Amino acid sequence: MRFFITLSYDGTRFHGWQIQPNGISVQGELQRGLSLLLRQEIVVTGAGRTDAGVHASMMVAHFDYEGELDCRQLAYKLNKLLPQDIAIQKVEQVSDDLHARFSATSRTYYYYIHTEKSPFERHYSCELHYPLDFSKMNEAARILMEYEDFGAFCKSHADVKTTLCHVTKAEWHQNSPSTWYFEITANRFLRNMVRAVVGTLIEVGRGRMSIDDFRKVIEGKRRTEAGESMPGNALFLVNITY
Repeated sequence: MRFFITLSYDGTRFHGWQIQPNGISVQGELQRGLSLLLRQEIVVTGAGRTDAGVHASMMVAHFDYEGELDCRQLAYKLNKLLPQDIAIQKVEQVSDDLHARFSATSRTYYYYIHTEKSPFERHYSCELHYPLDFSKMNEAARILMEYEDFGAFCKSHADVKTTLCHVTKAEWHQNSPSTWYFEITANRFLRNMVRAVVGTLIEVGRGRMSIDDFRKVIEGKRRTEAGESMPGNALFLVNITY
C-alpha cells in the first residue's frame, strides 16, 4: 500500500531534501524515523529536491508499506521522533498509482527579499540595499510564461533530460514598505532555477539588464548569460498540487 506524507521543514541545517553521502538531509531524517517506527527499511520519495538551506512550508513524499497503519498515530509518533525543524502535517493512504513526484501537476515557490536591515527577516529573506524597479521586474517576469525552455536558469552540468517547464504564474508581491516576495508556479522546476530567475529579475530591477535583454537570456539558453543564483535561505516551496 502507498502512503503520502505532507510535511514542512526549516532547511537551514540540512544539505537539501535528498540524501547526501556526507551531510544531513530531510529525506534521510524522515526515512530514519519511519524505518524505526515501522521496524523495517522504508524508502521515501519526495515531490521535489530542494537545495541546501531551502525551506518548505509544504512538501509531499510517499512510501510503500504492506500492512495496516493508523495514519494519525503514525503522524503523531513521527512528530515526537523527528527534530524540531521537521513537522508532519498528515499521513494518508492513497492509490498505489499515485507518485509524490510524477503525479504532481504544479509546484509553487516563494522567494523573499527585504530592503531594510531587520533582525527578524534575516534568516528567511534576502537583504538588498539598492533601488529596485518592481514594475519592470514584473514586466520581465510575465515573459517567463511565453517560453518553455529554461536552460538559461538551470545549474551548469545538471543531470537533467530536459530543460522544458511550463510556468503558469510569475509575479512580485509587496508585503510591507520594505518586504517583497516573488511567487512562481510551474509544472516542474530545474535545479537552481528559481534562484537563478530571481537573480536575473533583480538585474532588470537594478537597471543593469533591459526587458529585451531578459528575453534574449531566455532564448540564448546559456546559464552564463543569466544573473547570479540568489541565497537559498530566502526560498520556500509553498504548495504542490495533484
